[in-house]
This record gives sequence, C-alpha cells and structure tokens, in this order.
Amino acid sequence: MRIGELAAAVGVTTRAVRHYHQLGLLPEPERLGNGYRDYTLRHAVVLARVRRLTELGLGLAEVRDVLADDAGKDLLEVLTELDEDLARQEAAIRERRERLRSLLESGDGLSAEGPVSPGLAALFRETGQLTDSPMAAKDRELLALIETSAPPEERERLTGLIGGVLGAPGGVEQAVTLYRLLDELAEAGPDDPRVEEAAQALAACVPAGLVPEGADVDGSDSFLRAFYADFAPAQAEAIRRMLRIVTEGRS
Repeated sequence: MRIGELAAAVGVTTRAVRHYHQLGLLPEPERLGNGYRDYTLRHAVVLARVRRLTELGLGLAEVRDVLADDAGKDLLEVLTELDEDLARQEAAIRERRERLRSLLESGDGLSAEGPVSPGLAALFRETGQLTDSPMAAKDRELLALIETSAPPEERERLTGLIGGVLGAPGGVEQAVTLYRLLDELAEAGPDDPRVEEAAQALAACVPAGLVPEGADVDGSDSFLRAFYADFAPAQAEAIRRMLRIVTEGRS
C-alpha cells in the first residue's frame, strides 16, 4: 500500500502517518525500487491501534508506552491513569457548572467586574449606592483582581476584613464619605490640603490587617508603581500617606 492508501484505510491523514513515523509510533516500511514506501497490513493494524488509543484521550507519549515491546507502562496502567484524570476533569467541570448555574439563577457576581465569588458579590451589594463613584469602581476592580490572583485563604481573609469594616455600625456611610473625598481629588495636585484629610480618613477606615507588614509605601515594587499610576496624583498621594500612617503606627 502507498501512504495515501494506508491513511484512507485507517481514517487518518497522510500528515498524521508521517508524524507518527517521526515519533517512532509507526515503524518505517521498506521502500520499493521506485523509492515509494510499501506499507503492509501490519502497518495498518498498528496505525489503527494508535488511532483508537488517541481517540480515548491518550497523549502520544502514552501511546508510545503502550506500544513499547520491552519497557514502559502496560495498557491497563495507562488506561487507569487516564480514567482517573478524566474523573478529575469531570469533577472540575461539575464544579464550574454549579457555579455558573448559581450565577445565572441569582445574578450574584454579575457586576461590571464579574463574575466574582458569592462573598465578593455580597460586598459589592453592600456598597451598591456607590455605583457613581469612580474611586469605588477602581476598588471593585482591584478586589476582583486580588480574588483572581490570591490564594483561597488570602481571598477569604481580605473579604472578611473588608466585610467587617462595611458591616460595622456606620461602615457603609463612612465608605461613602471616604470615596467622596477621594473622588474630589481627581483633578487636584498632590500638595492639595485635602490630600491629608483623605489620608487620615483612609487610615481610620482601613483595617490594620489589610496593609501587610513591611509594605512598600513609596512604590519601589513594580506592582505598587503600577497601582499608584492608575490613580490621579492627589489620590495616589493620599493612598501613599495612608500607608505611611498605618505602618508607622505599628512601630
């Protein structure tokens, strides 16, 4: 058989056949006097097995193990590992679908920054009246970023800290006042006297556990530099002063 006839008989492409040759999955046949490869029924049998194994979900390296004559894993071991891996994927898909169903049914977490976790969605609801505040919107974006990148235990800790502030008597009203102060600094310079007022208000509102020990106040850290750059100069200065107030208060 020619390579095209072999590929057609097994239901693969000639490109796949050549690729399997390169990987050592399919032995190279003898060449005829005219230089063409001469494939036998044995090649078709092996190629069909490769196709069946890949359709089960095995990677080509795993197929090589199965086809190896003298070493590697036997078929039962490889298929058992594949079944366990598929079970993990299945569980992860179920978990994702449950979350999607919850989001679709309740609408929680479908804010402009969403989707977010139920805990963070609850925080956003508590400050629902701040939708017109640009600074509040930035805070929500930052919280969504942290939720995406931080480990689960850190996400829960931060959500708990912020929830504690908002849930305290007058907490939401305090946040409204604070965001108003910061929004008013959008067009101000860093030496505006209102910067100190906003910094003091922030320091009084932000829980100590929200600012890590040894915080990089001045922004030599690249992430903090990008963080400051996202705010107007006066707003960034207010946040910088707040961090100094909190960190110096610990000493």
